[in-house]
Amino acid sequence: MPRPPFPKTLREFQSKFASEEACQQYLAACRWPDGFTCPRCSQRRAYELIKQRRWQCAACRHQVSLTAGTILHNTKTPLTVWFWAAYLMTTDKRGVSALLLQRQLALSRYETAWMMLHKFRRAMVNLAREPLQGEIEVDDTWIGGAQTGLRGSRQLKGRKAALAIVAVEKRGSATGRARMAVIPDFKATTLLAFLKHNVEPGSTVYTDGLKSFTGLREAGFEHVPRIQPLRADLRKGAKSVVPLADRAIGNLQQWLIGTYHGVSRDQLQVYLDEFVFRHNRRRQPMAAFQTLLGLGTGHKPTPYNRIRGAEDLAKSPVDG
Repeated sequence: MPRPPFPKTLREFQSKFASEEACQQYLAACRWPDGFTCPRCSQRRAYELIKQRRWQCAACRHQVSLTAGTILHNTKTPLTVWFWAAYLMTTDKRGVSALLLQRQLALSRYETAWMMLHKFRRAMVNLAREPLQGEIEVDDTWIGGAQTGLRGSRQLKGRKAALAIVAVEKRGSATGRARMAVIPDFKATTLLAFLKHNVEPGSTVYTDGLKSFTGLREAGFEHVPRIQPLRADLRKGAKSVVPLADRAIGNLQQWLIGTYHGVSRDQLQVYLDEFVFRHNRRRQPMAAFQTLLGLGTGHKPTPYNRIRGAEDLAKSPVDG
């Protein structure tokens, strides 16, 4: 069943989600799009316990928490505030920083705003999403700025900046969907793992001349390597061999600096996920809010201490 219609204007949003009850009804519709079913007796009739954020089965009286097992699990923050945070985060292409969110929503603590945004970021990746397909441009980039005392752009030892890989669909001269991931190195196994996880076999992959991209044909991709002009020549106007990927990288760098003034290396992957989430829904920013809540209700809650230390991100760097 389709989710309930989403407000198309700010005024509609203010009217539709003005109360806790309205937010709970919308969240329930996203969590149970086919209607409530009691997990104990399978009865479909239930009534709401608004103040407790629970639904109670009309037959066996079993209670089900509306937010249990979701990113909103055990939250003390009103749902109206959560909805406003999601709205601000998804409808502005620049996103929103924790400091700005704290000011906009009159939150007493910066940490509350920071945690809300990070919980949303961890709900932005749909694990069942379709891989990129067709013609794909792939490029890598350093995130974190230049660093003195290093010889050559490929030197890894002593780097404070993080290495990321970017893949973008080509749709004529326009950009389609994107994928981004933090990676530990330029090894062929690392790059191939990212492509296998994010790109459909048989797709045509355009890259620069980096030797680590060899072996893509054996892995089931059509590979078109091209020699990238020197960086100095690119600055003078030479055309990139992966222009759409380079444009996405440029937009990413400007966004990280402009909105967040830089981010920590440990948390970088979820910021890449946020950029990709908004990029892939840039033509339907209002629907992105609805998608975020829908995805969020399918993600298990992450405790504060694990988010704070980025412990939940200590996994394979190409899984994002």
